[in-house]
Amino acid sequence: MTLTKQIVADLTTAMKAQDAGRTSTLRMVKAAMMNRQIEKGSELDDDEMQQLLRSLVKQRRDSVEQYEKAGRQELVDKEKAEIEVIETYLPQAASRDEIEQVVTAAIAETGATSMKDMGGVMKAAQAALAGKNADGRVISEIVKTKLSTS
Repeated sequence: MTLTKQIVADLTTAMKAQDAGRTSTLRMVKAAMMNRQIEKGSELDDDEMQQLLRSLVKQRRDSVEQYEKAGRQELVDKEKAEIEVIETYLPQAASRDEIEQVVTAAIAETGATSMKDMGGVMKAAQAALAGKNADGRVISEIVKTKLSTS
């Protein structure tokens, strides 16, 4: 079953179970999916669908950050709940240790010695972590830490 069909089936199940939070989130995902399909002019494959889901998670994480600054805890909780639902359709996220190992290998591979080389290291690390659902911010943070201490 494709990711698209899985989401539609799960939306139907959530509606029947009267799970308001999950239904709302899956409706939003389905709407984003339909918009992307209209833009593309055809069905989305699983890779494009995962890219869309990662984008939706990133948007929610940015919103969480903004809401925390504004002291809006009820909105933070809502966004975090949406992230949890969306992430069930993404592959298991890379752990911080995994990311650190990849960054260390990327630094060795690129011969990076200073912050000037950060772009090359980021590119190599992201290529190595492609498909592992790694957060770009975490990768960047680890690269900065490792390059500033070397």
